[in-house]
Amino acid sequence: MLSKKMVLLIGVIFLITFNMIFLSVTSRRNATDGSGSTALYIVSPFQKALTRSIGFVKDIWRHYFYLSSVSMENDRLRKELSFAAEKNNRLVEAELSNARLRNLLKFTEKTEGPLIAAEIIGKDPTSWHKTITIDKGSDDGVEKGDAVVSPEGVVGQVTDVASHYAKALLLIDHNSAVDALIQNSRARGVVHGESSGQCALKYVLRKHEIQTGDTVISSGLDGIFQKGLRVGVVSGVVKNSSGMFQVVTVKPFVDFETLEEVFVMARIKADEKEDG
Repeated sequence: MLSKKMVLLIGVIFLITFNMIFLSVTSRRNATDGSGSTALYIVSPFQKALTRSIGFVKDIWRHYFYLSSVSMENDRLRKELSFAAEKNNRLVEAELSNARLRNLLKFTEKTEGPLIAAEIIGKDPTSWHKTITIDKGSDDGVEKGDAVVSPEGVVGQVTDVASHYAKALLLIDHNSAVDALIQNSRARGVVHGESSGQCALKYVLRKHEIQTGDTVISSGLDGIFQKGLRVGVVSGVVKNSSGMFQVVTVKPFVDFETLEEVFVMARIKADEKEDG
């Protein structure tokens, strides 16, 4: 099967050939018998049709090459735009990473004791336990029971250790426990994780005046977290008419959904305390 373009091309070639032969024959006759007007009458419609056909074909080819050129230019521009968008995305990500690293550096400068920087490489997808996996382990100095912190505050505690990896239980897990203080009133309690993603400061005596917005910090009495680390902010207080304790809800300072880097804070051993 011939394509439409091929049929059109053959037709144009046929018209051109026919017109040339016809003109050649009629021109010789005109020279001898002087019947130029008759030949002109006969040939003119064919010449007109041929001229229009040639012009039509030229327009088709001209538009075809123009559209092909535009299409190629559009492809090139799309590639350049995609490359520019990817480059811009890498620059934005680098800037965000630099900002986080600057924040981490400031935290290390004002924190006592050795810190091991680690990156979060996994999170527990289930709702039963809220844990993270980090890319540092026993070969890097991480031990079971070490505190895990960030510049924003307390993150959790190391529960399992391998040579190059470790797992940490998050502050918001219901099995976690951090001995804590209300910074203003110095009221003491224990922060436990809640299923809602917040925490509860338990065992706070009713006699203490606690306000929404008060800052909760680690007390340092549990032997895991250094004293003064930020834990969260009081988001609710309920004093029951009976009982010894009041119900205090705490919103953690750490955003566990966006957390990417942490520090493992090695515990100070008893012999190190004596040496100091």
